[in-house]
Amino acid sequence: MRILITGGAGFLGARLAREILQRGQLAGKTVQELVIADLFPAPPDLLTDPRVTSHAGAMLTQGDLFKSGFDGVFHLASAVSGECEADFDLGLRSNLDSTRLLLDSLRASGQVSRLVFASSVAVFGPDLGLPLPNPVTDTTLPAPQTSYGTHKLMLEYLVADCTRKGFIDGRSARLMTVAVRPGKPNGAASSFFSGIIREPLAGVSTTCPVDTSVSHTLASPGNTVRGLITVFEASREAIGGRLALNLPGLHVSVGEMLAALEKVAGPAVRQRVRFEADERVASIVGNWAKASTAERANALGLHADENFEAIIEQYIDDCRTRPGYPTNALDGLTA
Repeated sequence: MRILITGGAGFLGARLAREILQRGQLAGKTVQELVIADLFPAPPDLLTDPRVTSHAGAMLTQGDLFKSGFDGVFHLASAVSGECEADFDLGLRSNLDSTRLLLDSLRASGQVSRLVFASSVAVFGPDLGLPLPNPVTDTTLPAPQTSYGTHKLMLEYLVADCTRKGFIDGRSARLMTVAVRPGKPNGAASSFFSGIIREPLAGVSTTCPVDTSVSHTLASPGNTVRGLITVFEASREAIGGRLALNLPGLHVSVGEMLAALEKVAGPAVRQRVRFEADERVASIVGNWAKASTAERANALGLHADENFEAIIEQYIDDCRTRPGYPTNALDGLTA
């Protein structure tokens, strides 16, 4: 198989790449080449694998690569929520225009690629004529209230239509917010959900822009990668009906997250988080679903993380054993 991961140099894309390479196959077929397309080159550890090819540059310049033909595609590249709200045109280019180019190029290759589009729980939002249920389900009517969520929903429909026409074999996995992410905060409005755990564990004080009652649905990086691979390997019959489905997530409040941090790492680590309201972030997060279910993903064998303590413990273990994590990521545990 020849596999493409867009956004494959980023945290989640690189983790997905490592998992695929370790498995050595997808859907029972050997992975012979893994192509990573991103703004930046793939991480050094991936480049040492002879099966990996890296292409750096904006997606809108990589049409010839996409036309070269792939058995499978994981489309993760995207401008994130905060970026899309701050720069409308950037969001359109990075999300809609780039995905249209990818799909048109795959069609032009003459090869029907199996494609997993990384959508988002942000497709759900409150509407005056359509109250947002709690939790949202696979059958809840999406009504996004952010540019990012709107882009994701539009692309779900485009992936479904290209599949209906026989151009690709597509499916859209609605990701929950992934935590805990390593490294520096990014432009996502949800970035603080990782930051209030990551920074204290590194020995750094940080701020939380919302109060402790704010709740959200989260998934560990490992569980998210398992979900993407499972959705890729599932048959259309197993997915059943609509091609967009929720991935499982753990419903947790900020207060519960910080209580879990104290339980795992101690009160001194927890006290490195202080609260400083940010109305811009709060307004974006406030328009997202607070909880969700994932019955169709459950039927594929996917389930949410056990609890938030387990998510923190996975992050600590990852910092000690996996590439791509800063060497000082756990300095706060020994301070």
